[in-house]
Amino acid sequence: MKKLDVIIIGAGPAGIITGVTAKKQHPEKSMLMFKEEEKGLVPCGIPYIFHKLGGVEKNVMGPKPFVDLGGEVITEKVVDIDFKRKSVKTLSGNEFSYGKLIFATGSKVIVPDFIPGYDLKNVFYIEKSFKYIEQLYEDLKTKKNIVVIGGGFIGAEVAEQLALNPGKNITLIESEKYCFSRAFSKELSQIATEALAGTSVNIKTSVRVDKVNGNNGVVSSVLLDNGEEIQCDTVIMAIGYKPNTNLAKKAGLELNKMGAIVVDNYERTKEKEVCAVGDCSQTIGFLTGQMDNVMLASTATAEARILGHNLFGIEIRKTFIGTLAVFSTEINGIAMAAAGVNDSNAAEANIKCVSAKFSDFDTHPGTFEHTSPLSVKLFASSRDGSIIGGEVWGGKSAGEIINTIGLAIQKGVSVFELVSFQIGSHPLLTGAPTKTILIRAAEGIVEQMRK
Repeated sequence: MKKLDVIIIGAGPAGIITGVTAKKQHPEKSMLMFKEEEKGLVPCGIPYIFHKLGGVEKNVMGPKPFVDLGGEVITEKVVDIDFKRKSVKTLSGNEFSYGKLIFATGSKVIVPDFIPGYDLKNVFYIEKSFKYIEQLYEDLKTKKNIVVIGGGFIGAEVAEQLALNPGKNITLIESEKYCFSRAFSKELSQIATEALAGTSVNIKTSVRVDKVNGNNGVVSSVLLDNGEEIQCDTVIMAIGYKPNTNLAKKAGLELNKMGAIVVDNYERTKEKEVCAVGDCSQTIGFLTGQMDNVMLASTATAEARILGHNLFGIEIRKTFIGTLAVFSTEINGIAMAAAGVNDSNAAEANIKCVSAKFSDFDTHPGTFEHTSPLSVKLFASSRDGSIIGGEVWGGKSAGEIINTIGLAIQKGVSVFELVSFQIGSHPLLTGAPTKTILIRAAEGIVEQMRK
């Protein structure tokens, strides 16, 4: 039985970054990574396979950086783990022993078996599998009337991309009043839903799917709870993901009520020398301090860097005490992003906050051909003015501005500090320094707090 210093189960973003980081710090250590498929996918890029990328091969991700550093990779499924013997066993019967074991098994699609007809032919899911998505891409080429169930990021993005292909009729079903409602405020959710409605996607909100109908075992229509029936030849279920922890559960690791592996602040489980990172491990909300269920590659890689640096002893202190979810997307040419608290989730968490919004352009003057409108809404503690949330929408710079807001939240920056934020600007690259949207939004909050 081959012995390794480190074994990583999973080759997604969390597994790769853990392996790369750990190998850089400890090149002398032997490290082995298991993956189930020869090729992997960039998870967030999957929707764009169906139009913008035009195929699966342009969205490939793999552990080459880990291999380049001397790591070993085996394409085999791990089926059994013995913590006492410190060994793992693969489907083919091979066994390996470890010094440290890392679960980076990611997440898997939620299959709504409570919806009759969920298992009919031509009911598909957005699985994080190269082979599955490759086949789905081919299958959808001949499909015309497609119903997408779920108006979160994956569902909305897949619907938008499919609708860009000629000859397809796409309908999106969302149970909430607006799409993206779990990540965005009511205001931004409405903006996002209207942006999607500006495409050829037919959106139906505030309704649920009662049943998927079929003829001879093949999808024929979808029945909604308002009595409406939508004829279709394909259904794509995009109602979310859950931690992929069957192997961990079988091995005896403790799972939380959301099915994620229980870990401490440094991704260590209660089992000695065993860690878990990424979508399969639990998260604690940065602001609420409560159990959370954030599944983002950006979150997973942040955790992975911490784990990789500290795998053989605490060398870099973890400087965030909880998970700060930072979301972003682009729908119909409008970039939208959010981090932390907003109007909607603040009330749910009983967080008292004050907010202010400012809108302008992402260039100065705002008359260049490539200029886009840009809006920022900041949320701050009503007591001390510390920034606890933000939303940005408009031009593509929204994606990086939200990262600045994310850092401000993580470091406890206040709106008073942000007023003196020193910036760089250029007519082609940024808004005017006389009315920087982040600063002007912060000033709006300061003015409210002085009243």
